Amino acid sequence: MEEKLNTLRAGVLGSNDGILTVVGVLVSVAAATTDRFTIFIAGLSDLLACAFSMASGEYASVSTQKDTEKSAVAQEEKLLKTDFAGELQAVTDYYVNKGVSKETSAAIAADLLKKKPLATVVRVKYDIELGHYLNPWDAAFSSLFSAAAGGLFPLMAMTLAPEAFKWYAVILAVAFTSALTGYISSKLGNGLVKVAVIRNIIIGLITIIIHYGVGKLF
Repeated sequence: MEEKLNTLRAGVLGSNDGILTVVGVLVSVAAATTDRFTIFIAGLSDLLACAFSMASGEYASVSTQKDTEKSAVAQEEKLLKTDFAGELQAVTDYYVNKGVSKETSAAIAADLLKKKPLATVVRVKYDIELGHYLNPWDAAFSSLFSAAAGGLFPLMAMTLAPEAFKWYAVILAVAFTSALTGYISSKLGNGLVKVAVIRNIIIGLITIIIHYGVGKLF
């Protein structure tokens, strides 16, 4: 379950980055030129660059985290053989800090280390579920496709909408997709839905305003 949630979080983050980076380039270029092919190529190039950049970054990040988790597990496996008393004390202290009495905590720790010693210590000390490591490829592909999908909305709005309505279409596309990513991220993180949605929409609109100004300036 945790692996799936992390993959979803990577996807939402990738989608949000795709929306903002692509719309930034689109608006900057569209403010400087009315040539639709130029605008489309600039937006498409940025969409691909953003998608692969997000994917490679997510892969590297999750791979590092996975290696760190495996290293911690190996270290705890060694400590169980060389310092069992210290490991027992660590688990006991964990339950004491949770509000359980010393005697009961000691009994729980002894029982857990008798049944599942390694799984217990890595969960207590590092919040790692033994054998449930994050998959860097899942996170990478999730970021790749979500970033591409997120950037596709403003790209289509800018290049397919009639000339007289293209700016309205872009603003609507950014507001809708930003609201959607805000909603999903707040649900995954058990946050405030309304705050997340409004925050994302405001960030999207500010992005449009800033890049429009840059395009007009240059």
